[in-house]
Formats: sequence, C-alpha cells, structure tokens
Amino acid sequence: MPGDLTRADVERIAQLARLELTEPEKDLMTPQLSSVLAYAQQVQQVATAGVPPTSHALDAADTARDDVPEPSLPRDEALSQAPEADLAHGLFKVPRVLG
Repeated sequence: MPGDLTRADVERIAQLARLELTEPEKDLMTPQLSSVLAYAQQVQQVATAGVPPTSHALDAADTARDDVPEPSLPRDEALSQAPEADLAHGLFKVPRVLG
C-alpha cells in the first residue's frame, strides 16, 4: 500500500483524524505519508523471533528515591510569602478559575 497511497487516501485519513487540510497540505502529505508507510513496512520485515518483549530499552531498576519524611515549611512562613493570604484562617487566596 505505501506506493499506492493516493490523494483520496490522504483525504480519508484526514477525515478519520478530524483534520482539515488545505489543498497544498494534501499535496504535501501524500508523499510524506507514503514514505512513513513504506518505512513501517520495512520495519515489519525485521526478524524478531526469539527477541523477548521489553517495556524499556534499558534495564533500569527502580530509580525513585526512598520516601523519607522531612519537616515541611511552617504554615505561617508560607502564608507570609503569598501575595494574598487569609492569615486568620491559614488559607491562600488564588484567582478564580471557573465561573
């Protein structure tokens, strides 16, 4: 199929992907998509029998650090650095996002 990709194929793929392509973009995408599909077909020809499936290219062990409790910033100090804070209630004031 890579060599047989037509402009109509590109239009159908764009429709399925909910993309609106201009006429020059369609002209550009036809050979580019053909090239991508040709490469995918070439990759499918690689012999992978006996190769175990992997989720990572490197054998990486757990790289996360241990979760060690540490003292946090005191609330009064954090509130003192906030641009707007309700010190009486210990709350930060932030701009309204919804509504």
